[in-house]
Amino acid sequence: MNFYHVKRHRVNSLDYDPQKLQLIDTLELEVLKKFEHYQIPVIQLRDTLPKEGVCQVFEDTNTSGCDLSFFDLMSSSYCVGNFSLRDDWKRREVRFQSFKVLRKVRNTDFIQAVTLVAGYIRRIEAAQQGWNLDKLPGVACGRSEVLKLTKEEYRTWADPVHRGFEEAARFLHGQKIFDANDVAYPIQLVALSAILTVLGERSRSYQARTMLERWLWCGMFGEIYTRWHDGQAGRDVVEVPAWIDGGALPFGINQANFSFERLLSVRKRLGAVYQGFAALLRREGAVDWITGEEINDVIYFEEQIDSHHIFPVDWCRKQGIDPKIYNCLVNRTPLSAKTNKIIGSKAPSAYLKDLEMRGMNTENLDNILLSHYVELQVLQKDNFQEFFQTRAEELMYIIGRAMGKDLNFELQR
Repeated sequence: MNFYHVKRHRVNSLDYDPQKLQLIDTLELEVLKKFEHYQIPVIQLRDTLPKEGVCQVFEDTNTSGCDLSFFDLMSSSYCVGNFSLRDDWKRREVRFQSFKVLRKVRNTDFIQAVTLVAGYIRRIEAAQQGWNLDKLPGVACGRSEVLKLTKEEYRTWADPVHRGFEEAARFLHGQKIFDANDVAYPIQLVALSAILTVLGERSRSYQARTMLERWLWCGMFGEIYTRWHDGQAGRDVVEVPAWIDGGALPFGINQANFSFERLLSVRKRLGAVYQGFAALLRREGAVDWITGEEINDVIYFEEQIDSHHIFPVDWCRKQGIDPKIYNCLVNRTPLSAKTNKIIGSKAPSAYLKDLEMRGMNTENLDNILLSHYVELQVLQKDNFQEFFQTRAEELMYIIGRAMGKDLNFELQR
């Protein structure tokens, strides 16, 4: 006799209220019996099933809308031997929060960086053993590569890679990339951290830093991480250290290009080119038009800086200028909200007078505008065409200089 019938027997013996007994009967028929006959589906996995297969089974049967990341799978795999990947990550995540630029680093980003370094070491060891070049292990950080990362490799390289991320934060600070929202490609940050881990102290030399800067800007303006980013990260982890050690120019840098047409087509406040443009102007020392403070100092004190029009939208519309032209990067620059409020919808000549009335003399105003690659005399004439021509040439020049390339504006107009 089961528990329910024993209990029912005792209830009957006490002559309880018939209505309550009926309620108990209903509970048994409509609720408890359904539990007795409920069938739970079970999928039995072979011991030999690879980790990729486990992921595929989960994705095929998942109805909860919750994705199983490779970090989740590796957490389960590594728990054998009393090692918690999740606890390890939580400790690192707390430390990353002290760097604004690292605040959006995910657990999957970190394990990808470890995978890149471990793959690089495997490749180097194979080369030292005399393997043919075409037989050397590849380096990448896609799902299949991450799932091959052993617990021993993770524990060997996790701390060095952690230091690599912190070194990446320091490097990006030097490029005036302070915040996680300013990182054009999260996967490029992963690659940078892995490269710095591989290089170690060699990354601290002036020559290495200069070469890494070129790689960074080529990645952003050349948009080389837009497609096949896992493979590109692996390729850079192999080729960039070799280049710094005297080898050939990395494929990504060699292929990176930036055209004047791209300068015209970028109008959204997102994307690698937009973020790279804003960071490059900050690195070049752009100054706020009202206070004369460097934009970097304004950002440090967490005042809002955004991309604003130099020739205001309303003014451009009244002049019949094409929106594709006045909304492009050539007519935009990082400014504070206060400065943009003064600009309003006025002609440049008018808002320049407002700035002068606030105590800004002509010489200082000229220097401030030049920090944005804008000429005072051109703005005073309200000559949009001349402004557009001269500033486009300057922007193409500084972008080319950052990429280490000669971008000929005249040939691309």
